[in-house]
Amino acid sequence: MTTATPSATARPSILIVEDDAHLRVGLRDNLMDEGYLVSEAPNTRDAETLLKERDFDLLILDVMLPGEDGYSFCRRLRTQGNKSMVLMLTARSLEDDILKGFEVGAQDYLTKPYRLRELLARVRALVRRSGSAPPDQLAFSGFTLDLGKRQVFRPDATAVELTRTEFDLLAFLLRHKDRALPRGEILDAVWGRDVVVDPRTVDNFVSSLKKKLGWTNASGFSIHTIRGVGYRMEVSSS
Repeated sequence: MTTATPSATARPSILIVEDDAHLRVGLRDNLMDEGYLVSEAPNTRDAETLLKERDFDLLILDVMLPGEDGYSFCRRLRTQGNKSMVLMLTARSLEDDILKGFEVGAQDYLTKPYRLRELLARVRALVRRSGSAPPDQLAFSGFTLDLGKRQVFRPDATAVELTRTEFDLLAFLLRHKDRALPRGEILDAVWGRDVVVDPRTVDNFVSSLKKKLGWTNASGFSIHTIRGVGYRMEVSSS
């Protein structure tokens, strides 16, 4: 059982209940990249312990769990008065299975395998319904990324016209600034694991991104090419 350290800021909180460690950790990392405060549990017993310690805006709940399954756990939480939003994840895609999820008190239901971009969109919608607001802005060197509006603004407040992929690439590089990111990892996060793209496509998009942002040697940020690996974004602290 792992618990994220609380932040001084009021970040939306999410509890992942998933027994597959690989899926759980991957989902945790992606949600933390989005700015959420994330805790995780491999079963309902550990999840219940965490729920006694604090409230969560959203529970991402696997249906097939060891011991008590997700349906029973969700029903029990509702009986106890827990009002957290619940997104159920399962390989079951039959209509009866989906309806059962809603009947026990879940707000949404997503079947595996799922597209990461779709999951993040559903998480954002549920967090908003919970009364919390997901992190909406990232800033660097005078630029501002409005994640809700999917717009980028220069220091003079004029908009930078980016494509959807360019915007996602910039957000990903910025969230992982100061880290060498392999091209494969960038492709998985921005284009998706189920999309076949030439790794050199990343190079073309980085070049376009730097041009649109007006990058020069005097800029307060840089996107370095790491030979044989990928890219690293650096942002000046001044």
